[in-house]
Amino acid sequence: MRNTLMIAAVASGLVLSGCVTDPTTGQQSLNKTTLGGLAGALGGAAISKATGGDETGRDAAIGAALGAGVGYYMDRQAKQLEQQMAGTGVTVEQNPTTGNIDLVMPGSITFSFDNSTLSSSFKPTLDKLATTMNQYNQNTITIAGHTDSQGSDSYNMGLSRDRAYSVANYLTARGVASNRVNVVAYGESRPVADNSTDYGRQQNRRVELTVNAPQSVN
Repeated sequence: MRNTLMIAAVASGLVLSGCVTDPTTGQQSLNKTTLGGLAGALGGAAISKATGGDETGRDAAIGAALGAGVGYYMDRQAKQLEQQMAGTGVTVEQNPTTGNIDLVMPGSITFSFDNSTLSSSFKPTLDKLATTMNQYNQNTITIAGHTDSQGSDSYNMGLSRDRAYSVANYLTARGVASNRVNVVAYGESRPVADNSTDYGRQQNRRVELTVNAPQSVN
């Protein structure tokens, strides 16, 4: 009973401290740092209980601190990336559930048509990205290449892989540790728009970079 009350107290404290009020609607919601803390608290308590520990409340508090730390770490990183990518053509969105940060780099600004050599005009944008990736060095990064449906499946798979590696190699050359970077290729298999139109094909030619939230931060 004492542990249950302690867990409730930890969760209640996080909720009270983490409510954000929309100035327009007056609706309250929890920020990502608080959500991370709640998830950490519940996770810490569950692990302690499952392993027969008698300090469930303590472990909930530790989990809350770790979870909130990750949420804060990702929130700050997302804001910095949004500022850096403003006006570049790269979109930045943070997943409200996982905390991961997704950056979409359209082919129109990254590569020439049917080419995997980085456009020189896009390199300054990647320089900014590398600076942030080196500053926030506790994340892993997934770089995924995508194409439109023109050409054969095998050709598009190779092109999407080459483009993803071009971005990955540029970032590692700017100091991002290679063991943090994972490259995947999807070819034409994951369209986000209609391949029957020029506009749709332009949308589908892209590189997506995901900054993955760490389990904990130092």
